[in-house]
Amino acid sequence: MSPCNNYDPAKCPTVSEMLARLGDKWSVLVIMMLRDKPCRFSELKRLVIGISQRMLTLTLRALERDGLVKRTVHDTTPPSVEYELTELGASFAEPIKALGGWVFANHGQIQEARAAYDSRNAQRDGSKLIRIA
Repeated sequence: MSPCNNYDPAKCPTVSEMLARLGDKWSVLVIMMLRDKPCRFSELKRLVIGISQRMLTLTLRALERDGLVKRTVHDTTPPSVEYELTELGASFAEPIKALGGWVFANHGQIQEARAAYDSRNAQRDGSKLIRIA
């Protein structure tokens, strides 16, 4: 065992996969939409601006596989499907919320740093940089 906080090399692939999930914008947006209440597929599609039906389907399947989202089929005509965060999913939403809060709290500094960097590098190589807002 490494002296680094319970480091276990056998768990590294799962750590990498969950960090990738945290870095996936669609997963993050779906999780945030499900934080307060369960949603039907069509409602999620409307709430998560820009996501295609296929990408929403793939995202929900991945989140369900990871145990973050529960899918419930209701016996109605036509059948309705509802998605909600599991207890594990709700706990995963906390670092997402914290990270978003950090961005909001430091937004001005981040924008200033980007502008300064872009200015320095545009002068250095004479190229135009694409700004990411």
